[in-house]
Amino acid sequence: MTNQPTRKNIIPESLVPRLGEQLVEMGLITAEQLSQSLGYQHQCGERGRQIPLGQAIMELGFLDRPTLDQAVAEQILRLRSALEDANHNLELRVQQRTLELEEALRRLSDSNKLKSNFIANISHELRTPLTHIRGYLDLLNAGTFGEMNPDQKKAVSLSLQGSLRLQSLIDDLILFSQSQRGQMTLSIGPVDLNKLARNMQIRYKKRAAENQLTIDIKVDPNIPTVQADEEKISWVIAQLLSNAIKFNKPGGKISLMMMRDRATNNMVNVYVADTGIGISQDQIKEIFEPFVQIDGSSTRRYGGTGLGLALVLQIIEAHGSIINVKSEVDKGTTVSFPLLITKGE
Repeated sequence: MTNQPTRKNIIPESLVPRLGEQLVEMGLITAEQLSQSLGYQHQCGERGRQIPLGQAIMELGFLDRPTLDQAVAEQILRLRSALEDANHNLELRVQQRTLELEEALRRLSDSNKLKSNFIANISHELRTPLTHIRGYLDLLNAGTFGEMNPDQKKAVSLSLQGSLRLQSLIDDLILFSQSQRGQMTLSIGPVDLNKLARNMQIRYKKRAAENQLTIDIKVDPNIPTVQADEEKISWVIAQLLSNAIKFNKPGGKISLMMMRDRATNNMVNVYVADTGIGISQDQIKEIFEPFVQIDGSSTRRYGGTGLGLALVLQIIEAHGSIINVKSEVDKGTTVSFPLLITKGE
């Protein structure tokens, strides 16, 4: 026969907290009688007989059972009423707080829309005069307005580099404002990763060398095409390579690798790795926040708006993919993401 757990009987007066104080406040017993009852209860306990306070009060003859039960019932009703009032007040507070949070969320949404519209408008306004500046700088550089001496050529060349950098920042701001307003569109089609990798090598080989870095491209020549927006995925990889150069150290190495995922066989994993300054694990989430640099000194030393990786994340997620970051301070960073292989390949 299975032993059943012993179930303690619930005595009504045990439901009333500070029963003795309540009886005193109700005028049913005196403070001295309460003290005597507590002492009697303690003595019984020492003799191995555990009794509730109400039982001690009755055994001492201070109250009879009907009076005690009536007092306890009255107190339970009062407690129940107080609990119902507290629950009602809590519900009202929760409703009020919910409305406040909804209003705060609406204001935040309006603020974000206003910010995105402001960024978009300013960016487009900046693009027009910049186009004129770029045009005249190109004409000067080409000698259209006559020959220039070496110092003038150098000045024009530096101005062109600055205008290209400014153009890149403006394009990033426009792309960011589009993504914030839900206007980022993808033109999905088959992308040749070998071709993309070759373009990246041509584009960044010289820049890496200027920073005393080596760049290594590893792509399986038989790797299949992937389904992606070629322009935006190219931008993502370019941004990751730019960061790998920016946050690296002289003598360091950068790697761009693309390989088929053997576990799923329907994806290609893209890796951009560097041997640069790295970041701590608790800072990884921060780098994907818009307009955020790890710290002020980073902003001053390395430059940038802090938009690049925020856009990288949004573009990768728009492709239905995820981005992974592994990093260690002073040892480097590896950023990777998978892309779906074109059906039939």
